[in-house]
Amino acid sequence: MSVTVLRLGHRIFRDQRITAHCCLVARAFGADSFVYTGQKDGNLEKTVSSTAERWGGRFRIGYADDWKTVLKEWKGKMVHLTVYGIPVVKEIGTIRKQKNLLIIIGGEKVPSEIYQFADWNLSVTSQPHSEVAALAVFLDRYFEGRWPGTFKGAKLKIVPQERGKKVEKIK
Repeated sequence: MSVTVLRLGHRIFRDQRITAHCCLVARAFGADSFVYTGQKDGNLEKTVSSTAERWGGRFRIGYADDWKTVLKEWKGKMVHLTVYGIPVVKEIGTIRKQKNLLIIIGGEKVPSEIYQFADWNLSVTSQPHSEVAALAVFLDRYFEGRWPGTFKGAKLKIVPQERGKKVEKIK
């Protein structure tokens, strides 16, 4: 099973933190890779790769010049997360059966063709919200709350506790 997130229209000045947070959510909640379009951002790629190196796993980030090429070459099903879609709870059981899943999230205005390319246009709520929230809710439901804890090859791990912060080095 493979889960990839496609982020449309990254803009370095406006979207730097939001796209980084989408990457962090994708990785932490079990996606295998992240592809973004828009402006190429070496700092984003460096930050995400560094996070994966320190916290483990085989999460990859890549850039694509054109989202249409990504969609045309995709071998699997596509989910577009949009506030205008049908509720995720109606389709999540069917979607879990898919082997290769591409999750499309917006940035700047989403081109209307995306709605045609996608196998499902889904919403996590019918109220305005961010792509970070939509991605987190979708992945949590997709993996049924069984997302990874400590990743293979991690150099660091968080020690859960009621109060305070504790991070340990893994030997």
